[in-house]
Amino acid sequence: MQLDFQVIARDPECEARHGRFQTVHGTVETPVFMPVGTQASVKSLSPDELEQLDTRILLGNTYHLYLRPGAELVARLGGLHRFMRWERGILTDSGGYQVFSLAKTRSIEEQGVVFQSHLDGSRHLITPEEAVRIQSLLGSDIAMCFDECTPYPASYDYVRDSMERTVRWAERCKLAHERNEQALFGIVQGGVHLDLRQQCLEQLEEIGFDGYAIGSLAVGEPKEAMLEVLAQLTPLLPANHPRYLMGWGLRRTWWKACAWGGHV
Repeated sequence: MQLDFQVIARDPECEARHGRFQTVHGTVETPVFMPVGTQASVKSLSPDELEQLDTRILLGNTYHLYLRPGAELVARLGGLHRFMRWERGILTDSGGYQVFSLAKTRSIEEQGVVFQSHLDGSRHLITPEEAVRIQSLLGSDIAMCFDECTPYPASYDYVRDSMERTVRWAERCKLAHERNEQALFGIVQGGVHLDLRQQCLEQLEEIGFDGYAIGSLAVGEPKEAMLEVLAQLTPLLPANHPRYLMGWGLRRTWWKACAWGGHV
């Protein structure tokens, strides 16, 4: 899906952009903060209240929705928008962060990730193709490629191998993605190593995505290292696509996220 992203204004001093893109469920102006609706609900706020706040796009969690109530059930009930009574944009993550957060109960293989459910201990295999299938059933406006959220600290060799696997997974996601009205974003990995970040971005651009995200920051690295990655990587991101700075939320002040061109 082409999001028809347009840059309306730029701040050359800090790489910030004011932009706009169109989804099936409305227009989104950037920079934008996405409230987290992990299990198809934003805690403490109803859909009507979110509309009153002029929220244009929410984030849903693929891992949690896959386990409960299940992507097939959501699809039978008309998709995530109808399921949660929300007629504006929805972005679903791929479950990659759970690969990071469930480190004690999962194993990473080339095929995908085997993990134990935090609900009942049952074992599941999530592959790039399965992550795309789940998000297609959920019917989000923007889907994310399946990736590994690289931990910190980690050796250079581990980060390189993880990044290269994420690129291979991204290619598989692109091949599996068939929902025309759903955009697909690639995720730039590489830890705090700028050369790996650049290599990842170049390879993702060769594959071609509707938007590009920066992943695996604010996972324990020094603040100075994180800001350096953002300062060096942001100008390299495609100028004609949306950008998504993943996982910041309340970890950093909102103006900082805007200054670095953060979020979609």
